[in-house]
Amino acid sequence: MPFLFRLFSRCPLWLLHAFGVMLGWLVFALSPTYRRRFVANASLAGYAFTQVRAAVSHAGRMAAELPRLWLGAPTPLKWEGTACVDAAYAQGRGVIFLTPHMGCFEATGQGLAQRYGPSHGAIVALYRPARHPLMAEVMQGARERPGLEMAPTTLAGVRQMIKALRAGRAVGLLPDQVPPEGMGQWAPFFGQPAYTMTLGARLALQTGATVLLAWGERLSWGRGFRLHFRELLEPLSPKLEPAVVQINQEMERVIRECPQQYLWGYGRYKQPRVDPVREA
Repeated sequence: MPFLFRLFSRCPLWLLHAFGVMLGWLVFALSPTYRRRFVANASLAGYAFTQVRAAVSHAGRMAAELPRLWLGAPTPLKWEGTACVDAAYAQGRGVIFLTPHMGCFEATGQGLAQRYGPSHGAIVALYRPARHPLMAEVMQGARERPGLEMAPTTLAGVRQMIKALRAGRAVGLLPDQVPPEGMGQWAPFFGQPAYTMTLGARLALQTGATVLLAWGERLSWGRGFRLHFRELLEPLSPKLEPAVVQINQEMERVIRECPQQYLWGYGRYKQPRVDPVREA
């Protein structure tokens, strides 16, 4: 697998995306479970399959572009809404970038590191370590680069993020990722109860950091990505539970900007897994 990743990392982005389109539809055709979950999740948000069918191919593109993003040459980036990012950094209290499973979140982190890392310090991105040994080998060191540090989903990783925020730096995470049991709360997501990460809200309330919304739009024909940034509609609630609900609502707002690039096949409404470390 490491050899294949290095081989594919040399391919042009348009070619990887073309392969990703076929991959996305192949998985959709061969997996009834994935297909049912995709359609059901989209329906809960009020979308018919015909409205979001492009998300099938974008899911494949997301997988196919990883070798290029991790190991290959930089991809073209366009920027939209950076005034709020500049203002947040200027406050010196740290910045929390929240993005849903939408578009290319890898490009978002890399772009922020390239643009803001030299002047404001490295951004710390939360990630879940791969369970497969070969994939872990590829991921190890591939995501980290100048201006970008990776923090695992462990207590040490959380401490790393708090330290960065208190130093006026930035962190990034996906708040629509289902956390282990005992590390989240049930909150509405498109009108359906979903076990929701509380980490983003906790970090903001504990450090006073500014919360911003971010997502990387995948452009057609391998032309790169457009990075979007938004402020919250309202200041984050000072209480944890309503703050978590508010973040879910903000994620819904971002997703509705481009539902064709959201991962509707993600198991957003699944029961949380038991964390063996917490159980020990």
